[in-house]
Amino acid sequence: MMSVGISILLFVVGLFIGFIICVLVNNYRETNASKKIEALSEKARKENEKAKRDSILETKEEIHRLKMDYEKELKEKKNEVKLSEERLIQREKNMDKRDELYQKRESTLDEREGKLFAKQKEIQDEQVKVEEIKQQQLNLLHEISGISPDEAKERVMAEVKEAMSKEITAYIRETENEAKLEVDKKSKELMVSVMQKFASDVANEQTVTVVNLPNDDLKGRIIGREGRNIRTLEAITGVDLIIDDTPEAVVLSSFDPLRREIARVTLETLLKDGRIHPTRIEELYDKVSKDMKAKIIEYGNNALFELGLTKVDPELVELIGKLQFRTSYGQNALQHSIEVAHLSGLLAGELGENVTLAKRAGLLHDIGKAIDHEVEGSHVSIGVDLAKKYHENEVVVNSIASHHGDTEATSIISVIVAIADALSASRPGARNDSLENYIKRLEQLESIGNDIPGVDKTFAVQAGRELRVIVKPEEVDDLTSHKIARDIKEQIESTMQYPGTIKVTVIRETRAQEEAK
Repeated sequence: MMSVGISILLFVVGLFIGFIICVLVNNYRETNASKKIEALSEKARKENEKAKRDSILETKEEIHRLKMDYEKELKEKKNEVKLSEERLIQREKNMDKRDELYQKRESTLDEREGKLFAKQKEIQDEQVKVEEIKQQQLNLLHEISGISPDEAKERVMAEVKEAMSKEITAYIRETENEAKLEVDKKSKELMVSVMQKFASDVANEQTVTVVNLPNDDLKGRIIGREGRNIRTLEAITGVDLIIDDTPEAVVLSSFDPLRREIARVTLETLLKDGRIHPTRIEELYDKVSKDMKAKIIEYGNNALFELGLTKVDPELVELIGKLQFRTSYGQNALQHSIEVAHLSGLLAGELGENVTLAKRAGLLHDIGKAIDHEVEGSHVSIGVDLAKKYHENEVVVNSIASHHGDTEATSIISVIVAIADALSASRPGARNDSLENYIKRLEQLESIGNDIPGVDKTFAVQAGRELRVIVKPEEVDDLTSHKIARDIKEQIESTMQYPGTIKVTVIRETRAQEEAK
């Protein structure tokens, strides 16, 4: 029992001692925490004081720096003001000097003005005296001659007028002759210069195209079983295929160069592909037809690039490309238009006109030929409508309308385009024609001349480019000869189609012949 009591007592004592120890430990911790707080507070106070001191020093330094900058700027301003004052003082001195000079000049001018007034008065007095002497002389002359001054004036004027009229007439005649010689010389020099600067290929367009074959065995495949392949080709392309004994060659015949070109590309593609049957022919024909449109646009763009022209409507570019597949007397229409554009540009440059506008008018002068087989009307009227549709310059429209003489030219560029068109068409080798058409044209030319009253004989010479008409001198006088030449020219222009120009020469001569026996 006693041991239990002791145990309890010891437990109580232990609890008391533990309590005391906990209280002591807590007091020690509180004491340490207070000391740490005091140390941190002291450290923060010191850092704050240091920061204040640093801030004050920085502020003082900034104030000092600003003060120095201000003083420096103030000094510079003072220097500038001083320089301005010096310049103003110098300007005032200069103005004073100028005032002195002006005053001296003004006094000099006053002196001169006074002298001029005195001189003018003397001159007026002298003029009065001269007029009096002149009147006295005239009165004396009137008394001696016995005619009035008005009658004398009329006689002198009549004599002067007669003499001057003769001189003026002679001068005008000489000037006209000199002008004609000079104009003729300059025009020939200009034409020769332009033709030397530009030369193009001769006409080589034909109505057939030859496709070369790797071997003659392909001819049978092109014909196909029972001729199905060749019939399909001819039906969808509109071109005649001529397969004869010519080794390794097939001839495509058509008057339409575009159809011929599509047929050529289609046939060559078939030969490369190797599969030749009606279905494949139709597929390739459709593909080539679509590709040909892109090629036509490429032809148009190439022409514009060659001539250096811009800002052309895309639809008009396609029409220009279509000219590649049109011909006139064997001459490629696009090449002819490009040649006319080049010649127009050269002529415009020589005459000081707008070269770019002249090239544009030259290129588009035959644009109507691109669709004249699709639209009713002449290529001139179609071309005028197209130019107006795509808002081309009025000069271009007039050049198209007047290049065949159907409409009066309203600008120098229109005349230049007509001249360039005639040069391109009439130069040797530019165009070709069949023998039958050539003979018919010569016969028609001679018949036009022979139908005129008073004409004795008519000869078409220089390949139909000149018509020489010999008239009967006893029936036709010189003035009538000029009228006959003009009538023949108008009839040729209204009834015939011909490349280039035709010169009409009417010859009238009288021969007196006797035979001595």
